[in-house]
Amino acid sequence: MTTLLVIVSAVLFFALLMASIALHELGHLIPARLFGVKTTQYFIGFGKTLWSRRRGELEFGVKAIPLGGYVRLVGMYPPAPDAPPGAVETAGPVTRLATMAREAEYETITPADHGRLFYEKPTWQKIIVMFGGPAMNFLLAFLIFLGVNQLFGSYQPTLTVTSVSQCVIPAARTDRTCTASDPASPAKLAGIRPGDTLVSFNGQRLTSWTQLSDLIRANRSNAAVIVVDRNGSRVTLPTVHTMTTGVPDRLDPSRTVEAGFLGVGPGQQLVHPGLGGTAQQMWTMTEQSVVALARFPVTVWNVAADVVTGHQRNPNGPISIVGASQVAGEIATMPGLSLGDRVASWFLMLGSVNLFVALLNCVPLLPLDGGHIAGALYEGLKRAAARVFHRPDPGHVDTARMLPVAYVVGGFLLISGLVLVVADIVSPLQLG
Repeated sequence: MTTLLVIVSAVLFFALLMASIALHELGHLIPARLFGVKTTQYFIGFGKTLWSRRRGELEFGVKAIPLGGYVRLVGMYPPAPDAPPGAVETAGPVTRLATMAREAEYETITPADHGRLFYEKPTWQKIIVMFGGPAMNFLLAFLIFLGVNQLFGSYQPTLTVTSVSQCVIPAARTDRTCTASDPASPAKLAGIRPGDTLVSFNGQRLTSWTQLSDLIRANRSNAAVIVVDRNGSRVTLPTVHTMTTGVPDRLDPSRTVEAGFLGVGPGQQLVHPGLGGTAQQMWTMTEQSVVALARFPVTVWNVAADVVTGHQRNPNGPISIVGASQVAGEIATMPGLSLGDRVASWFLMLGSVNLFVALLNCVPLLPLDGGHIAGALYEGLKRAAARVFHRPDPGHVDTARMLPVAYVVGGFLLISGLVLVVADIVSPLQLG
């Protein structure tokens, strides 16, 4: 029964991811059609067509490889400037590649299509069309987080102490059991007890666990004067020195940084954040996701190395759609969690994937949506500058000349996706 529940949960999660991709592509399709851009295809998946229908000029359907989707916007590349005979044959590889891509697209463009081609549209319309996909994922992520916060709530750390570390264990040591050679933790030396509520740190009144954590990290090995509320009475504890040691980076938990350490664990309070609290929560996750994106090539390499060498995978490393579905299946049967906590964790993961997909597509490199947005902005700025300085219109930016970048980025994403899929099958992440 447990195995069946894991499989059903994983399949359902995968189906909802595909639905998110379908909505992402709708985010492109709807404004494109509103602005009169000719759109001929809307598909979920790649490869061989499994099912399709046609309404007017638009063909929509499902393809065999369910790892993405696309909308075909006709006229992505502007026509090439006039060139003398034989110029293409003697041109460099970038020009020849751009020419071949342009010729392939313009085989299906007729004179009746002019005025409906993507490159002909105003800059602001191009930006809306290309940002529509990521915007849909941002909206989905926010609605999922808000729904979880309102229906199930969100656990947030409090200033009430629930645990006190007995010692300081070096970050590089995998065995987290205290030994006789490990120094006592500053929290133990100060006499902090479970049940104490932390009131101030070095004279600064505490309002949140995040504030306290920042103060401790910045304090490094300096003196710390701590005031607690103990059974309704304010108690100033003996002055101690926090210790500089390796702690997980706040924005990248897979990386260890040197910072101050006290040795207390927070309580957890179930709250129901509204719009503002959800936005703040999403902003923190956005910061973490941006750091993860910046380190994505390195972390993919590390995953590949761990699989080849047989090392255990970093639980904070990247996973594929397959891996995310596997984890979602495990969440459904995780012991020690209530049904509500399982459902909330399941949907929080779905929201996190949508947020990451949105941010990935905002990277300003072709073939990602951000690359097209960057091209539209560059074109708009060039034309605006020409008007200000009374110069001739510079015309459309030839995005076809950026195809080598698109192929490199696309190839990297394809290889990374395959590496992560193989890793998630051969060496899946273990939650417990």
